[in-house]
Amino acid sequence: MTTTSTAAPKQNGVRVGVQRRGTFLSGMIMPNIAAFIAWGFITMLFIPAGFFGADSPFGWHWAPVAEIIGGGGDSALINWPGAMTALTEGEGGNFQGYVGLVGAMVTYLLPLLIANTAGRLVYGERGGVVATIATMGVIVGTNIPMFLGAMIMGPLAAWITKQMDRLWDGKIRPGFEMLVNNFSAGILGMILAIAGFFAFGPVMLGISTVLGAAVDWLVTLQLLPLVSIIVEPAKVLFLNNAINHGVFTPLGIEQATENGKSILFLIEANPGPGLGLLLAFTFFGVGAAKASAPGAAIIQFFGGIHEIYFPYALSKPTTILALIAGGAAGVTTNMLLGGGLGFPAAPGSIIAVTAAAIGGGVWNLVVVYLSVIIAAVVTFLITAVILRASRKRDLAAEGDTFGAAIAQTEANKGKKSEHLSNLAASAAAGGTAAAATSATATATAPIQNIVFACDAGMGSSAMGASVLRNKLKKAGIEDIKVTNQAIANLDGTADLVITQQQLTDRAKGKSPNSIHVSVDNFMNAPQYEEVVEMVREQKESGE
Repeated sequence: MTTTSTAAPKQNGVRVGVQRRGTFLSGMIMPNIAAFIAWGFITMLFIPAGFFGADSPFGWHWAPVAEIIGGGGDSALINWPGAMTALTEGEGGNFQGYVGLVGAMVTYLLPLLIANTAGRLVYGERGGVVATIATMGVIVGTNIPMFLGAMIMGPLAAWITKQMDRLWDGKIRPGFEMLVNNFSAGILGMILAIAGFFAFGPVMLGISTVLGAAVDWLVTLQLLPLVSIIVEPAKVLFLNNAINHGVFTPLGIEQATENGKSILFLIEANPGPGLGLLLAFTFFGVGAAKASAPGAAIIQFFGGIHEIYFPYALSKPTTILALIAGGAAGVTTNMLLGGGLGFPAAPGSIIAVTAAAIGGGVWNLVVVYLSVIIAAVVTFLITAVILRASRKRDLAAEGDTFGAAIAQTEANKGKKSEHLSNLAASAAAGGTAAAATSATATATAPIQNIVFACDAGMGSSAMGASVLRNKLKKAGIEDIKVTNQAIANLDGTADLVITQQQLTDRAKGKSPNSIHVSVDNFMNAPQYEEVVEMVREQKESGE
């Protein structure tokens, strides 16, 4: 009853620290993406320039739209996107207007969801409650959507709550626990909300104004494409979720509330550069990289899992220049022609991009498509030149370089083709630089709960859990619980934890008593067969 666990190589401390903080930032946003999408669709349909708005480019209009976006009756319409600031009180003390969905969601719902998620990450449900109360003070103390404020006040409030509870941990008389816990959290939440209203909110408003001015400055001087110099290499280092959801999403939401769309949503999420890279490997690559690239391109472009092309870029680092050029070309197209998305495209697939772009009208959709195509073409052409120039050398060393790239992948979140798994296994067997040492883990207790863990606890780990679940089912084993979650949420209750090899050390720190299995990718790792065999042996020995 053993399984192979691949030891992760030592990480650069700075890079791991940045990745960990980036994961925390994206962890506040990603669980709430569904709410952002819901708000985006409501906005797309009902703002004045939306499908059913008064200024609909399609000539459609639906009478109750005013109530949905805010306003109505004899009162002044709630300014879009000024939420409730224009709501007036009619005679008799009754509100004649409607608060509306659009303004209320972006002003209150979305920031409070972020704050609650951040608080839970730091200190569970109790931290989430206090974080939400405190962030409410920040929200009403400003006049713009307070996403950045929620991302700072939320974890800060939860941390303060945690420190407060330590003061009287173990000192409360039996029977008074609930009284102390509820009143202490309520009083602290009140204090932080007041502080947020008078002090923290205005500070965050100033920071948001500065950041917004910086973006406007880059756009005015047509320098925004230079951001790709930072974004594309950072993506390959697996900071893509942190960049997109931790930085661009909160800034983009503020732009979208003013203009109905934002170019920031498409800087990291543009699927064009990744598509161009994978197509170049399809036509000009060698060996396993060439064989697996077509399947990877389908997953990347239509599934939106950008991480799948990172090993290709790492196997030929000079192709990162092609990604930078392609990303900059896409940003330039949107900047010059006015393209943008109405809400975050998550995941960054062409399907999600289309849904987020169509609300801006036919021309906006055309521009967004053009930015994707241009980004893909530019990346393809430059990558093709790079691959052709080194083709002979790659034919001789491809097994080493591509295998090493797979081993370097820190958060590889899925590969459609079996070729990459086979290549990784053969590289390990051959003892190349990419090969990692093997260790044997023995199950000392029955395995009932298997958890796939990755940075965000979505997408890739869900795919891996589905694969293993199907393998167990085919083996006639149906009473094993297989789930997925973020590494930060591991609580030590899992019997077996499966992670990408570069994340195993972090997972061991969160769940030290679990069996840990490392894989090169989540889609088709050979270790799954060993896990199934181990569980089967346990079942047989227990009968």
